[in-house]
Amino acid sequence: MNLDFIDFDIFSIIDIVLVAALLYYVYKLVKNTVAIKILVGILIILIIWKVTQVLQMEMLSSVLGRFFQVGMFGLIVVFQQEIRKFLLMIGSANITNKNSLLNQFQFFKQENTSLDHIDVLIKACEKLSKTNTGGLIVLKRGTNLDFVTSTGDQMNIELNQPIVQSIFYKNSPLHDGAMVVDEDKIIATRVILPVSNSRNIPLRFGLRHRAALGITEKTDALALVVSEENGQISYLKDGEFVIFEDIDDLTTKVKNDMS
Repeated sequence: MNLDFIDFDIFSIIDIVLVAALLYYVYKLVKNTVAIKILVGILIILIIWKVTQVLQMEMLSSVLGRFFQVGMFGLIVVFQQEIRKFLLMIGSANITNKNSLLNQFQFFKQENTSLDHIDVLIKACEKLSKTNTGGLIVLKRGTNLDFVTSTGDQMNIELNQPIVQSIFYKNSPLHDGAMVVDEDKIIATRVILPVSNSRNIPLRFGLRHRAALGITEKTDALALVVSEENGQISYLKDGEFVIFEDIDDLTTKVKNDMS
């Protein structure tokens, strides 16, 4: 088979890798949402259009072609939430920071020499759970969270269990909102998070869970929530609830996600 017409060089490989990465990230944005069904429908119509072109079905091909010509504006409307999420991820990434934009696509991960602060956080959540004290903790990873930390009180406190418990104590002036943690430092309290509009959240979950879902939908951050009603601990990642068996399993999952 003669493949001389294919001009394949190092730039072609880079092009393929970047397109694959882009498609993968688009899939991550729309999975488990109504948008994935719309995207599948569009792909089916696109395939039919190409088939009609090959079969020289001019009338149907022309109609479908018109659809794709004017459909771009419709796609912006349909996928406005996903487009907003993608642009927010790029815009909130600080490429001059140690956590660069490349970390958003998870090609490179920065090693954390110690994850002992995760044990501290989980133990603090366990204590809050036993007293039915509500809590919302956001763990920063690659995405810069300045756009949310600026809504609260800026801190620079070394993480420890008594501090976490005192922040979420019901009579504490800092207990409202979220606490943001960067490695072993508490960098902000009373933070206002973007609330998720998802309708898939069970009614038993309140505003804390919707806020945790919102920040994990829009960034790569992780979130731990302690319910004020029943003391249940929830772990959220990538806009989804992560199931765990017990505290040890939760600790292992969080450490793996932070490593």
